[in-house]
Amino acid sequence: MIGLCMSNAYATDALDLDVALRNTYRACVDIDENLHDLKVLAGVNTAVTAVGSGLGIGATAVGLAKSNIDKQIEQNFVDMAKLMYEYQGNEPTADEVDRWLADAYEQIDRLDFSGNPEEAAKKSAKLAQWVAEGTALEEEQEKLKSKSQKLGNWRTGLLAGNTATNVAGAIIASQTVNKNDIVGQIQTCVTATTALSRAIAAARIAGADTTEAEQIYNICREYEFVDVSPIAKRGKSAMISSSVGAGLGGIGTITSGVANSQSVREGDDVNKRKNLNTASNVLSAGATVATVAATAFNATQINAIKKVADISYKCSGVLK
Repeated sequence: MIGLCMSNAYATDALDLDVALRNTYRACVDIDENLHDLKVLAGVNTAVTAVGSGLGIGATAVGLAKSNIDKQIEQNFVDMAKLMYEYQGNEPTADEVDRWLADAYEQIDRLDFSGNPEEAAKKSAKLAQWVAEGTALEEEQEKLKSKSQKLGNWRTGLLAGNTATNVAGAIIASQTVNKNDIVGQIQTCVTATTALSRAIAAARIAGADTTEAEQIYNICREYEFVDVSPIAKRGKSAMISSSVGAGLGGIGTITSGVANSQSVREGDDVNKRKNLNTASNVLSAGATVATVAATAFNATQINAIKKVADISYKCSGVLK
């Protein structure tokens, strides 16, 4: 009777160990595969946001180059106005400055140089110089306007590309945050290995062979000593940064398009043109900073995954 009781106790303990092993298998075996998928997503997102960072940096650089050219255009306009003022003796209007060279030679033909040949020669030479300088400024002005327009189009296109990559980055990052709740899986695995430890102790007292169970426990319990929170935190931070970058980039794309529209470029409202271009550059810089931050968060998320992946590889291997 006593031997039967001891045998039943042993069987009960051995069954508890088997249950604990099955629970550990179910809780821990898929973590390595899920981490692999997560690492792939984080790697893809790092590449995507890195491209977005390059586009954002390009858009910002192009915007600054456009700003410098626009300043030169404005200075040329002032120089042309000075030439007109020098000739006609009063402040010219913007329309006059824009069209004054069109009939410059006709103005020369209409001048009356009779009566004073010496004065006529001086006036003729002065007008020739005036026309030459004005023509050179106008030619340069047209080249600068064309270049400014091209740079504005490039800035808009680069910002649109940056926005698209940030949208994609935010979507991918959200998947890394929610990917099979990897943090919850690891916590469940830790709980299962803790229960396995108690089952091993009970089975050892009952005289059962716990060699395999101890090997599984010793390897899989390493999850207890690794901080898995950075995986979700970095993914969430990347998602937020990409979302911010997408918002700023989207607004910047629209603003840049408006700033480079013909009505604004050729309009009389200089301040509106300046403000729109400045806003576009500021938004471009903000979107770029957010995209670079997202890239950094994605890269550090990969590092956090790799630390856990070393354990998951060994744990899944011993379970299989």
